[in-house]
Amino acid sequence: MTETRRRWSGGAVQDRLRRLNLITTVPPLAFVGVLLLGLTARSWWHVAIQVVGLVAALATAERWTAGDYLRVARPSLVITAVVWLAGALTDDNAAFYGVSIVGSFLVPPLRRHRLAALFGLSALVAVLGLPNVLVHPGHTGARLVQYVAVPAIAVLISAGFMFATQRLFDLVAELEQSREREAELAVARERVRFASDLHDIQGHTLHMVKLKVALAEKLLDADPGRAREELREVHTLVGDTIVQTKELAHAQRRLNLTAELENAKNLFEAAGIHVRLERQAEPDARVGELLGQVLRETTTNILRHAEARHVRITLGRTGIAIVNDGAGEPGPLGGLSALRHRLAENGGELEVSQQDGRFLTAVAFPEFEEAVR
Repeated sequence: MTETRRRWSGGAVQDRLRRLNLITTVPPLAFVGVLLLGLTARSWWHVAIQVVGLVAALATAERWTAGDYLRVARPSLVITAVVWLAGALTDDNAAFYGVSIVGSFLVPPLRRHRLAALFGLSALVAVLGLPNVLVHPGHTGARLVQYVAVPAIAVLISAGFMFATQRLFDLVAELEQSREREAELAVARERVRFASDLHDIQGHTLHMVKLKVALAEKLLDADPGRAREELREVHTLVGDTIVQTKELAHAQRRLNLTAELENAKNLFEAAGIHVRLERQAEPDARVGELLGQVLRETTTNILRHAEARHVRITLGRTGIAIVNDGAGEPGPLGGLSALRHRLAENGGELEVSQQDGRFLTAVAFPEFEEAVR
């Protein structure tokens, strides 16, 4: 297989390609096969051999985006070749359909000599159709067209379509991989922002502590009272820094909800996720900071743990609800578990639930809702 095709295997990319294949490739092939069966089968024998060929072709098509598709495609090629030979011997000119489909799935992923393999497959199909001319004399020219030329050309055409389809799937795989990288980059940006905030808090304080300690050392003999005052200020600075660091670590630092909404929207869009923001009312100032903390933590969780394509954020006067699709198996709440206790201390209720691949994170403040009413 080609290097690009190997990147189809594994993870969310393969899952999406398999769904795309089952929607866009398999149904049309099945429809054409059934249509040929209805139009050309003239006996139970024709029905039987065409059904065998169609099943082998559809099995190959279904496994095309799976890592083990060659395990199915190679024996299917043998089966459909035998089906076409049986069809040629029994005067069934539609029995080549299966071998043309299976062959077209096998040729495009080859690393090299694809043209040689394509024309070799076309020649094989033509040779398998030749016995019809020998077994059924008469109308030799028409039979050569029906059982040699048309099947050989059909193989070339179907393989051409599969070359285009594989290129399309390659592009989809590249887009999905880019989306995953964007999500990882968005999480990295969030970590950098946290590191920047931590640097702002501690860097400034440590610089001030250094200066004040140096000043206190100089004043220790000349002005002990001033030196003690400087040391008290150092003590206060260190205490304030400890509090700010704890607040930052627990996402308690003052947050601007509007800025958090804009930041979440930018992060989701950078990761290729469609965002829908519904503002039912402007949030109460008393709960805005806590809602911002929940939004920040939920945004990080979605980017890190979900395969989301759509996110809906509903903002109310005293609550927020975030719904995303692409939810996997439920896991630990992580940062939300720590937030649940703080929300409860302020009268808030945190709800998390998962249903039909959708994950809901919602916060409400019943006491404030009563006050608003």
